[in-house]
Amino acid sequence: MLIESRPATDPEIAALVTAQQRELRAADGGLDGQATVTHDDIRYLAVVERGRAIACGGIQALDAETGELKRMYVRPAYRGRGVARQLLAALEELALRQGHTRVCLETGSYLPAAIGLYRSCGYRPIPVYGEYVANPYSVCFAKRLPVAV
Repeated sequence: MLIESRPATDPEIAALVTAQQRELRAADGGLDGQATVTHDDIRYLAVVERGRAIACGGIQALDAETGELKRMYVRPAYRGRGVARQLLAALEELALRQGHTRVCLETGSYLPAAIGLYRSCGYRPIPVYGEYVANPYSVCFAKRLPVAV
């Protein structure tokens, strides 16, 4: 398994984001209104196995201190193998390299596996922020990243 940087325009990233959005719409019954737009300023990482991207996630700068985790997704056939946990650690490293000392994220209240992953990796609940404030299904988390002294 390899984790590598990919541009937002990468066709495999686009395919993973499309699959993620389709799965989210099915999970929430179409109520959440998730956006399907990819952002060009997201720095993506892809998990690659046998030459195929099987998972992705990105970091988007909210401000100099804070990076936001975006579009975290693992293809269903690869879940339960620790892929998401490894990808999340790599995304945190990417955030640190970008100068962020904090990572925040939004997920849906109807995604208990995602919430469990984030909590088990040290993310703590925070108030809903930004574009998610009006969404009753949004739950937000943040984690302060360890900074070497």
